[in-house]
Amino acid sequence: MLDILFQDEALVAINKPSGLLVHRSMIDKHETEFAMQMVRDQIGQHVFPVHRLDKPTSGILVFALSSNIARLLSAQIEQYSWQKAYTAIVRGWASDCEIDYALKEKLDKISDKKAYSEKPAQEAFTRVECLQHYLVPKPVGRYQQARFSLIRCFPKTGRKHQIRRHCAHINHPIVGDTTIGDGKQNAFMRAHYGLYRLALHHHELQFVHPITDSPLTITAPKPLELKAVVDKLTIHAVGETIHHGTN
Repeated sequence: MLDILFQDEALVAINKPSGLLVHRSMIDKHETEFAMQMVRDQIGQHVFPVHRLDKPTSGILVFALSSNIARLLSAQIEQYSWQKAYTAIVRGWASDCEIDYALKEKLDKISDKKAYSEKPAQEAFTRVECLQHYLVPKPVGRYQQARFSLIRCFPKTGRKHQIRRHCAHINHPIVGDTTIGDGKQNAFMRAHYGLYRLALHHHELQFVHPITDSPLTITAPKPLELKAVVDKLTIHAVGETIHHGTN
């Protein structure tokens, strides 16, 4: 059973676990479970996807309960009126910053193999807020100590893999990112903290309800496996850390 965060006559929001696809994809032909079908079966009603979360990312995922609501929500997304907040654990000591770095359209080798794009890079903006630094007295790679940061990311645009690509761009790749992350850091987190997933979670979403026109805020609690890592980092960390917010 999926954790339903919000449901009314217009839409339903779930807390998608890491590793679950939103819908069927040529990229993962072997997968047999998909959020879209699971939600439909759980609530006994057809659902319409309006946005995506990467397979390894957990957190808030919204479905419309009619094609008209899907159209209204999609229009909000296209106007960048949704306010999203993500929690992530990254390599190194990050700082508060604004990332203004255009991203080229990223095509999947399998599902987009017939597509060809020469579109110019699209503008992409992400605000990063650093919550805490961790210095762990254990060697990793060529370093005698490991450094990590707990951050929050507020994407203003919605490009494919935007947060993962922006974090890598500023040399703070998200822990557990097996595509553009740091392999040695990922291995360290698996060995010492039992982290076998991408440390990225969509924890808060604010938008205007398409029927009532009232502000709606949906929150998703941090997954137990990420909470456990943060707790262990807090215990193992030494030296000075920063605290800009709650965990």
